[in-house]
Amino acid sequence: MSRHPESLEHMMAAWNEPDPSRVRAHLEKALSPEVVFIDPSIVTRGIDEFEANVHEVHGRLPGAAYRRASGVDRHHDVVRYAWEIRRDGELLLPGFDVTELDGAGRVVRVLGFFGPLPESDA
Repeated sequence: MSRHPESLEHMMAAWNEPDPSRVRAHLEKALSPEVVFIDPSIVTRGIDEFEANVHEVHGRLPGAAYRRASGVDRHHDVVRYAWEIRRDGELLLPGFDVTELDGAGRVVRVLGFFGPLPESDA
């Protein structure tokens, strides 16, 4: 099984799609209908809410580019990877996701975190 599911490419393509009418097509290739997306700013359930969030973020960050900033680590049906949002070369937000896939490789859950990992308090 591939360590880099195609669904991740489609999900990232949705975040980078400049044509709002084409976002949904990317998401339907990437997401399970029951997808849950959780990050520090929002919880969405289902493709409709996920798509609405993509459009809302595009409105707040026009011209931003979204990309994976690491390789993809995978075990079972869970993947993790770092990502970043940039605009005009400036880093706006780094983060990482832990993403669960279904048996068909579609995304069923995204747990997103903003910023770098905190320093150890040990």
